[in-house]
Amino acid sequence: MSAIETANLTKRFGDVTALDDLSFSVPEGEIFGFLGPNGAGKSTTINILLGFTRPSAGSARVFGHDAGAESKRIRQRTGALLEGYGVYERITAREHVERAIRAKDADDDPMAILERVGIPEAADRTAGGFSKGMRQRMAIGMALVGEPDLLVLDEPSTGLDPNGTRELREVIREENRRGATVFFSSHLIDQVEAVCDRVGILKDGRMVTGGSVADLRAQLDAATVTVTVEQRAPDSLLEDLRGISGVEAAEATDNQVIVSARGGDAKLRALNRIERAGVGFADFTTDDPSLEEIFEVATLGPREDREGRGGRDAAAASAEGEP
Repeated sequence: MSAIETANLTKRFGDVTALDDLSFSVPEGEIFGFLGPNGAGKSTTINILLGFTRPSAGSARVFGHDAGAESKRIRQRTGALLEGYGVYERITAREHVERAIRAKDADDDPMAILERVGIPEAADRTAGGFSKGMRQRMAIGMALVGEPDLLVLDEPSTGLDPNGTRELREVIREENRRGATVFFSSHLIDQVEAVCDRVGILKDGRMVTGGSVADLRAQLDAATVTVTVEQRAPDSLLEDLRGISGVEAAEATDNQVIVSARGGDAKLRALNRIERAGVGFADFTTDDPSLEEIFEVATLGPREDREGRGGRDAAAASAEGEP
């Protein structure tokens, strides 16, 4: 069953289209990274999923429930950290968590929650004096109340220092191991790559690409595998390598075999073939496209196209006498 499923989801605010025919699904038990630049429509999607905003067209369902008509049932099973969450400045961290416990009709121990997010010493301090990072930790704790089936995190690392970010990743992994589905929305690529099973990249309200990081890497230029060997590879080995499906090039130097391969299976077959060739396989390195490169291509287009447009724009400006 899908934890989240949207179909042709569209949201307009006057003349502005925040979501444009958005369709995607998140299976139960997955950590899904929802990536996109600021203004791409990530928070609007979350607000629709939780029933805070109604779509202009299309549908959104969470655990099979309609996000508009059954939002209370959805929120009862969901722990949410929303961007820009406001605290009650005159009540304590403990009281914030207790409010979340009552709202969920749960039986969590407030101190155990605050211990888990790293601020037990602030339990009886009023939140008005908290730093941005402490407020964020408290809000994460409130989202964990009641062992939710779905954890929705909108820019959860905002305000956290490196230690806080590392601890957040561990909390996400723990919740997922417990059985929760995690929907992690962010524009910080390294945070998503560190914990997510799959990612979807949103641009201008549309899902421009999605899949596992490995799948998305395979859609880009082939990765380069450099194998250190003890003797120069014969031409016959290079020809064999070039015949492997997914291998786009194979070259050799005196102590290296350099293979350009698309997809993990092609890389593995190439490595196995070199190892069996008797050339003294010593070590190898792989230069894979990063998620940052994938994000860049998905949101801005291939680099060569951008450079070409820049060159054409500059040439046109020069022809028109512009500086």
